[in-house]
Amino acid sequence: MGSEDLFHQRKAKAVKKLERRIAKRSSYDRVLMVCEGAKTEPYYFNDLVQFYKLNTANVAIDGSCGSSPASVLERAIELWKEQSRKGDPYDRVYCIFDKDTHETYDATLREISSRKPKNTFFACQSIPCFEYWLLLHFKYTTKPYAATGGSSVANEVLKELKGLFPEYAKGNKQIFSSLNGQLEFAEENAARALKASQENYTDNPSTYIHELVGYLQNLKN
Repeated sequence: MGSEDLFHQRKAKAVKKLERRIAKRSSYDRVLMVCEGAKTEPYYFNDLVQFYKLNTANVAIDGSCGSSPASVLERAIELWKEQSRKGDPYDRVYCIFDKDTHETYDATLREISSRKPKNTFFACQSIPCFEYWLLLHFKYTTKPYAATGGSSVANEVLKELKGLFPEYAKGNKQIFSSLNGQLEFAEENAARALKASQENYTDNPSTYIHELVGYLQNLKN
């Protein structure tokens, strides 16, 4: 068999594989979420996907990128390019990370906002951390958070959250479903807090997780 025949056979095989993968998908957007954490955020969004019965052929979640915003974006670009080369790019790519004390936070936000194609890459940040979004399921607060003594800024949010949600643990795979009854309250609180932060020219505290959750809730529509 000549090298040209082998090339055409491999190409035909790749096309058939792509066709099978596309056939498994639903008609709505294909979405990639790349998370800063290896546990909390991926577990949360995997639980959400299962709760709303979203097609896992449409929604991919990755948490294998390290903790810095720059590493989240780097992994997101890698996965987007990989699928684009296969002829099956993601319609939307969400980079989910905390501000915390990360040095690459501002530069990563700028790079995401300037990336092409437009309206493909989105930042979904929480300030100071993802646990602020979870805290909003229990109460509305715009109290700024800061490190205290040997306690980090993220740990200050965590302590407040555990006071209201003692069973919270980063390895919990059912955080979304266990808090779903308070989701509408959390979404309202997050939108209100984000508006307040913008009016007061501060980002501490604020989160954009509610926007991504709302998008996923309506994905089938």
